[in-house]
Amino acid sequence: MKIIAVCGSGIGTSAILKVNAERALGRLGLSAVVDASDLDSVAVAASDAQVVLTSTELAGAVRTALGRNHAEIIEVVNYFDVEEIGGKLEASLG
Repeated sequence: MKIIAVCGSGIGTSAILKVNAERALGRLGLSAVVDASDLDSVAVAASDAQVVLTSTELAGAVRTALGRNHAEIIEVVNYFDVEEIGGKLEASLG
């Protein structure tokens, strides 16, 4: 499974989201490749991803950038809240 964490520039916030998604997956006993991406590169980065994590503010732009990609877009309110991320990933991945 592949998960992409997206922010505007792909440097800071997406890196934080990536690390916390990996922590959340570990707590859930799940494994996935988690990569970070900027908004301009998300279509390529998420071409084979099942899940894309991003902020509520960027979700619309991510949907536009992905077009018909079948990745599920999960909106995260607090990038530092491993419990929030874990709950959303668990609901998505089942």
